[in-house]
Order: sequence, then structure tokens, then C-alpha cells
Amino acid sequence: MAESVGTADVGLIGLAVMGQNLVLNMADHGFRVAVFNRTVETMHRFVNEHPDTPGGLVGCETPESLVAALRRPRKIVLLVKAGSAVDALAAQLVPMLERDDILIDGGNSLWTDTIRREKELAGKGIRFVGSGVSGGEEGARFGPSLMPGGTVEAWREIEPIWKAIAAKVDEKTGKPIEGALPGKPVVGGVPCTTHIGPDGAGHYVKMVHNGIEYGDMQLIAEAYALLRGLLGLPPDELADVFAGWNEGDLDSFLIQVTAEVLRQRDPARPKRFLVDAILDSAGQKGTGRWTAENALESGVPATTITEAVFARSLSALKDERVAASKKLRGPALPSRGGKKALIEAVRDALYCSKVCSYAQGFALMTAAQREYGWKLQFGEIAKIWRGGCIIRARFLQKITDAYERDANLPNLLLDPYFKKKIQTAQASWRKVVALAAQAGIAAPAFMSALSYYDGYRSAVLPANLIQAQRDYFGAHTYERVDGPRGKHFHVDWPDPKRPQVEV
Repeated sequence: MAESVGTADVGLIGLAVMGQNLVLNMADHGFRVAVFNRTVETMHRFVNEHPDTPGGLVGCETPESLVAALRRPRKIVLLVKAGSAVDALAAQLVPMLERDDILIDGGNSLWTDTIRREKELAGKGIRFVGSGVSGGEEGARFGPSLMPGGTVEAWREIEPIWKAIAAKVDEKTGKPIEGALPGKPVVGGVPCTTHIGPDGAGHYVKMVHNGIEYGDMQLIAEAYALLRGLLGLPPDELADVFAGWNEGDLDSFLIQVTAEVLRQRDPARPKRFLVDAILDSAGQKGTGRWTAENALESGVPATTITEAVFARSLSALKDERVAASKKLRGPALPSRGGKKALIEAVRDALYCSKVCSYAQGFALMTAAQREYGWKLQFGEIAKIWRGGCIIRARFLQKITDAYERDANLPNLLLDPYFKKKIQTAQASWRKVVALAAQAGIAAPAFMSALSYYDGYRSAVLPANLIQAQRDYFGAHTYERVDGPRGKHFHVDWPDPKRPQVEV
């Protein structure tokens, strides 16, 4: 095939499903896209299968021909496996590039790797953008949420493309605008992308998004387990419950998906629901674990997100759990009240726990911006999560509103709207957590969210005893309630007559 020289608006390397869909999205919006894949046959097949895209595709058999096919400054999207593959590909491309050309890593890279790469490539005159891409295969094709980091100058270069291909939401309602078809993208609306911040900020925010996603999915799974365990509802009735919730405050992509999943019959045995045929061992790709690790490293109590990660780890111990279930006995089911009342209580518990999970995610971003010198716009981040991404939800408009009321809000729990919502619903939340404990139904995310809320609202916690213990066995010192913060003391334990010494 003839390869055009210097006519393509953007290049993309890595034609797995995500890469192919993102290319078609760009081409649908009139951008001419040069494409390369390590397996050349894949590239040829892809280009031949899509001869009539509005922008047009340029098939390239080598990285060199892809670079030659691009307008200057060149913009090349890398959609390869995170880690060493990104470094290897960047090292291969850099000698072919010129000053101010742009490499865009659209994978789920660790943000610290992105910080390193941006710094190294800046020294060579190449601009590096780490851009989170959320929405899965469907989002990539018809509109993802895009979270680019890097310099403002690099953002200005890719902004027309990113705003064109991003998901769109209605300006007045904040609801996603749907209905895009191949060759017929959505016209109008507010694009779900913005410049997140310098170097690794985009990939960091995408990581937190994924951590919140873990929390959302675990909370929904626990709601399902509680309703099924306490009420014995079959999947199709549970589907009706979740579909009803999707009409209210819990309206979200994941709630909608849950209703659809619960209605699905098993293709192999149509009388059975598919959810009952799926093994209860959940996989994970690592971004949730990164969020939990970062929470531990930064000292941010992202307990609900971390419990969601551990819940997947526990689910993976399938054989051990089956063996343990034959030896470890739980309680009898408690009295749980009326069906309608319990469904409403679980809904309230899910909402309150969700607020805590998001509060923890935004607290992580607050800590990260202090550490890395970023200036993150939390209202804007919530805005671009309203469409395209996996956690898209009506709820996010309320988070946007919260940060528009107070850009320096210390915690979402302190926003007047969320404070009132939790105050109204917390009795149900507590009832559900208590019922879960009494029934022996594991609900770690619900329970940790409630503990987080109670801990955050407590003026006094038992950490005074912990500090006394630490000073006893390790002379780690302590502060006093009647002294200024930062002033430390030590007692020569265990003799109570020994004097207190200021340290």
C-alpha cells in the first residue's frame, strides 16, 4: 500500500482492540491517522477493513514510516503494555523525532514512571504526555474520558483531537450524550477531558479513578450479596431493584450494568441466570493495588478502596474458602424486617458508602498535589468523569457542585449537600452494617466506609493509647492535649514516679 508522507494528523502504535477503537474514533472526527503494529498483518487487516473512514487511515509497516507520515509537530499515541514496553518504544522512536514532537502514553502507566519519562524526554526536546483513558473498548470507540498530563503547551497541541474524541455531556444536566455510531459521532455537548496537570498528574488521576472504580464495584457486589442473602431474591428480581435505583441518586453506568448482568441467562443452560454460573473469584490488573499502596505510602486513609482490593484477593482464595466453609460456622440469619424497608436501607447504605469512597479518592489527590506541586482542579476532574468513564454517574455532578462551592474543600463529607444526605441516611446505613455482621455476610467495603465516617467525625480517637504504648516500648514520644502541636514528650516507663521529659 502507498504510504502518505507528512499528511497524517496523529499516529498510533498498538492495534489491540483499544488501539483500533481509538483510531476509528479519531478518524470518525475527521483526523487522518497513521497506524503501526508490531504484527504488520494486524495493521494491514485493520486498514483494509476500514477503507472509508471520514479522516482516513495511513497504514505504516515500520515506525520510521509512521514518523514520516505525520505532520509536524508529530503526535504519536502509544497504546502498549505499561512498563518496559513503553520505555523500549520511546527509546526506539526518539532518534527519529524532532524537537517539540509529542509522545502520548495512553496506557495505564504508573504515574511515577510518567514523571521520569517526561523529565528524561524533555531533556531531549521531546514532549511527553501521560494520558489516562477510561471507558473500556466502547468508550475508546465512541467517547472516553481523557485525563492528559504534561505541559500546557503539549496540551494545546493535542487539545483539538482530545476534545473531539472525548465523551460529551449535556451542558445543562451534566448527563452523558449517547447515540454515537460508526462514522456519526456525537455533535455538541461538553467534552469529558481537560488538562489535569504537569508530568504524571494525568496518570495519577486515572489511577485514583480506577481505585474508586474498585470501591464502587465492591460496594455494589455487597449490596447484591446482602439483598440475596437476607431476602433470597433471585437475580431477575435483583435486576429490577438495581434498575429502580438507576432512576434516582444512584444513577450510574455501573448500576445500569449490574441490572443488565443480573438479567442475563446462561447461554449454556438458559433456565439458569449467568451470574450463578460465574465463579466467584475476581481478577485485577494492578491499578487498584497501586491506589491502595499509594494510600499507605502517603498516609491517606483510603480504607474503602483498600478493602475493595483486599476483597478481590480474598475472592481469589476459592479453594481455601470452600474448605473453610465446611469447618467454620457462622450465625443464623437475624430478623431483618420488611422487604421494601430493607431494600431502601441497602440503597441508603450504598449511597453513603459511595460518598466515603469518593471522599477518600479526592483526599488522595489532595495529598498528591502537595507532594508533587500540582494544582489539580477537583471540580473539573469530577466534570470529566461524568461521561465516558466507567464510574460515570449522576452523583459526579454533585461533586462538581461541591468543589464549585469551595475549591479548597478539605473532604467531601464536609460539603453541605453530602453532609445532609448522610445525616438523613445514616440510620439505614448503620442498620445494614449491623445486619451484615449479625448474618455473617461479608461486607468489608460497607463496614470500612462506616468506620471511616465515624473516625473522621470523631474529635477524639484511641490513638492516645497507641502513642503511650509506642513511647513505652520504643521511646517514640508523644504530644500532649494541653500543649502546642509539634512539642514532644517522653516518660521513662514503667515507673510512674519518673518525671516527664520534653524531647
